[in-house]
Amino acid sequence: MEQRTLALTPQHLADDTLAFFRWGRVAGKVVVTNDAGDWALLSDAELDELLSGRITQEHPRFSELQAKGYLRDGLDLDALVTRIAQRNAHIRRGPYLHVVTVTERGVTSAANGEAADLDMSRETAERVVDFALQSTSPAITFELQSGGGEPLHSVDVLRHLVEFAQTRNKRAVGKTLTFRVLTNFSGMTEEHAEWLIAHDAHVTTTLDGPADLHDGNRRWKPGTAHADVLRWIEYFTRRYAELGRPADEWHVTAVATVTRRTLDAWRAVVDEYVTRGIGIMHLLPVDRWRVDADTYAAIGYSDAEYLAAYRGVLDHIVELNQRGVQITERLAAVMAKKVLSADDPGAVDLQSPNGAGTGQIAYGVDGRVFPCDDARWLGRAGDPMFELGHVGELSLVDVARHATVRAIAAASLLDAQPLCADAWHKPFSGVSPVRTFLSQGDLFGQRPRCLQWQQQASVASRIFELLAAGDEGANVVQTWAALQRVGDQRVALQAP
Repeated sequence: MEQRTLALTPQHLADDTLAFFRWGRVAGKVVVTNDAGDWALLSDAELDELLSGRITQEHPRFSELQAKGYLRDGLDLDALVTRIAQRNAHIRRGPYLHVVTVTERGVTSAANGEAADLDMSRETAERVVDFALQSTSPAITFELQSGGGEPLHSVDVLRHLVEFAQTRNKRAVGKTLTFRVLTNFSGMTEEHAEWLIAHDAHVTTTLDGPADLHDGNRRWKPGTAHADVLRWIEYFTRRYAELGRPADEWHVTAVATVTRRTLDAWRAVVDEYVTRGIGIMHLLPVDRWRVDADTYAAIGYSDAEYLAAYRGVLDHIVELNQRGVQITERLAAVMAKKVLSADDPGAVDLQSPNGAGTGQIAYGVDGRVFPCDDARWLGRAGDPMFELGHVGELSLVDVARHATVRAIAAASLLDAQPLCADAWHKPFSGVSPVRTFLSQGDLFGQRPRCLQWQQQASVASRIFELLAAGDEGANVVQTWAALQRVGDQRVALQAP
């Protein structure tokens, strides 16, 4: 038998010259990142020079790599620590996102007048406000939603909560308050709309795409739900303009729920958002655990099918951006902001540790407190595993010290998770242990089976492909980051 030999030259690693970093390959380049979120794109030759200690003061990239903390020579530890602290400011901020379910009524129950134990009481709403205002965060966002899609079916409670919060805050607390109503517009009237505008409440709705796609998903009323959505988007847009409110801050935001119908129609969904003047779309996959098996068989899909459609959406958005059209997808916008800025944009599911219980708190109609809305949904379904207690019996200190919140933090600290700890996109990513539990049966889960992690990896790769492509690609990423609005803190909201 013929024998062959292969001579291998071992890579010389000058580890005494290197600070800590992670690396990966994207678009023919090597991406290096560190815990401060600093990044650089290197050629293979430059990576070899970095690893072998040949990037010295005479090297053209020495100053850049030294300033970003990749070299021990002249490493400014104080500056590096400051940047890491800035990127992780959410840890010491306090809960700033408070998701309040004011009613569990859906369209059918509202029409039949069934309200007994489905609405939050005014007293519970007041307790929720007092509880939320205990937070050390200087800014608080209240997201007002319904388990059935339309919080305006309990408009009296919704109004009371907003007015009580504004009065209480003005008299005693002095925080910056933001209110966001997640509505499918089935309960919207001109009176409600004018009240929301007068009380500075932002509006988020669902727009699944063109009329045939949207109405195919939304069969809860006679006529066309799509036409109602467009009518109210146009109404709010007109009224904001008449009042002189800046369009970059005051506009209706929307979520597109992705069903099987969407997989072959993603281009039409993007174009619908462009046509309606909505600058940020948020694609939301159907959660298998939120629907029964027969429904999921009809509207669901594999993770691979969803990721392929999502990548198509991003590619189409890039094409539109390069033609001067202002449009992005929310996850891509938040991750772009994290890549280009050291400031934390406040997306709780893109934080390490995850912000459930520390940055976000959810409340059921009965006043039960949960670390996030997925946990509240599980409690509503009959499993109190993540329940923290009742709003009238807890303090925010109790929440922070709760064993469940600590377990979530431990399970979402990426530095301690297999695959996550070494992933080059780790500084821009995060995981939700509650969603992992719902999809895989345990808090830690396996990253290759985690759709959330796979999607973030795909977005990170697309962002750095654009950055590696030169000025034109970098301009697209800058557009995405600029469109990510202050206050759009929630990435994984449940579509109304």
